[in-house]
Amino acid sequence: MPQGDPSGTKPAAPYDVIIIGSGAGGATLAYSLRDCGKRVLVVERGEHLPLEPQNSDSTAVFKQRRYHTTERWRNVLSGRAIAPKEFYWVGGKTKVYGATLIRLREADFGELEHREGISPAWPITYDDLEPYYAFAEQLYLVHGQAGRDPVEPRRTTDYPFPALPESAYIQDLFKQLEHQGLKPFALPLGIDYRPGGPCTYCRTCDGYPCHVHAKSDAELRCLRPALQSGNVDLMTGAKALKLHTNSQGTVESVEIEKDNIHQRLFADVFVVACGAIQSAALLLKSKSDLHPRGLGNSSGMVGCNLMFHNATGLVGIHPLRRNTARFQKSLCLSDFYLRGPDWPYPMGVIQLLGFYPLQHNGVPLIGRFINERSIQFFALSEDLPEPFNRVELCDDAAVGIRYRPNNLLTHRKLVSLARRAFRQAGYPVVASQFVLQPKDAGAHECGTIRFGKDPNDSVLDADCRSHDVPNLYVVDASFFPSSGAVNPALTVIAQALRVGEHLGGMRITSSAAAIGYPAAMLAEPKGKP
Repeated sequence: MPQGDPSGTKPAAPYDVIIIGSGAGGATLAYSLRDCGKRVLVVERGEHLPLEPQNSDSTAVFKQRRYHTTERWRNVLSGRAIAPKEFYWVGGKTKVYGATLIRLREADFGELEHREGISPAWPITYDDLEPYYAFAEQLYLVHGQAGRDPVEPRRTTDYPFPALPESAYIQDLFKQLEHQGLKPFALPLGIDYRPGGPCTYCRTCDGYPCHVHAKSDAELRCLRPALQSGNVDLMTGAKALKLHTNSQGTVESVEIEKDNIHQRLFADVFVVACGAIQSAALLLKSKSDLHPRGLGNSSGMVGCNLMFHNATGLVGIHPLRRNTARFQKSLCLSDFYLRGPDWPYPMGVIQLLGFYPLQHNGVPLIGRFINERSIQFFALSEDLPEPFNRVELCDDAAVGIRYRPNNLLTHRKLVSLARRAFRQAGYPVVASQFVLQPKDAGAHECGTIRFGKDPNDSVLDADCRSHDVPNLYVVDASFFPSSGAVNPALTVIAQALRVGEHLGGMRITSSAAAIGYPAAMLAEPKGKP
């Protein structure tokens, strides 16, 4: 157990690096640093998520919210409480994510004009991140098929594992969409479906904890190997309260609460990886005489430009045809990513979802009928960075969210295209529901501690280091200057590997041998489910 001192008297620092948060960014960074000679501590407020029957119980997972935090945030505009979709476990949100691991498009790294504004350029290019994307796909066992995505970015390597096999039901959907001139492709997924792998191709994957450890989450793929090195330690049940600085304004310790006791942990370098909302809140709470607006916040940009994505869930219903697919989340359309028919602006993606149990006003038989004869998918569009949309602290120190959606006209047009495509594919009834933010805060949040070249309008430099505080880094989706229109997880992982290399961690190679896959694991996947 690392030693701290609640009095603030500084002991000899037992750690070179303290990482706050064990999700996609924090755990991957720990993996990168595991053999570089540094002593690393990962501080996680949650515990290990238990393997239990409720992992695959839809009532426990979705209705009872068994694995969600009970913490409440506040909608600053309405004054109402928010029950966020936050998951405080070792491995963070990757313990329950849908394992979609897809690269941002090359165009996302440059300035993009949208109908309602500009999506700004990143301080790095796609080529800067490409080798880290390649290694991230190796590390997280991504299954996919190169060459089918019409806006797929340039690749130096193929996917490490072939795309998951499709059931006859999904194969037919592929054909129906192709008959419309669309180009569906296999969604890149981080699931262990290798020969001998634990994946059973079940229906309880997307949004559920995996009870057989087949999902490529941050704990399994990165944190456990890091801990086995002997150079990385993990402290669970430890909530970070504040980062303390010395007389020079650099961070010297993090104050945590564990077992109702406050203590301070000291290190040379501190990395914040709590998620885009909690990371911004932590920096705002860490104000001092030298940092009166919050730690690293001379620009006033900490907490600003909060983005979630515009998302609408859709259900295509064919009352006379049963959905026989065991694994549904396997298809994506990006035909309209950069522009649409009669619409010269970027639109986004349409992709299948996993199986979510549908309710019909409490009438279980109707709900079951719809579940058996429907397919679920969603339309995902970029929301644009606006300083108005932000994280702030309320008077009682509760996390406050100030957010109003934007780019909605484009999103509605994408939803209309999705409806038309699935109706023509054989689903006469298509119902939809817009995911209202910040009611469901916690899904794809990004942008609150953006990186950039100019310290006046960004918080971090291109290596995710604070412009103001030289020993402070942030490696979750907070650093995004724009959100793109795909899941942010793989980009977070890739940038964490890049930051790890900057901090003296592993040199990145896209070779599978560098990770140590046995030859048998690189063979074709298991047969048809």
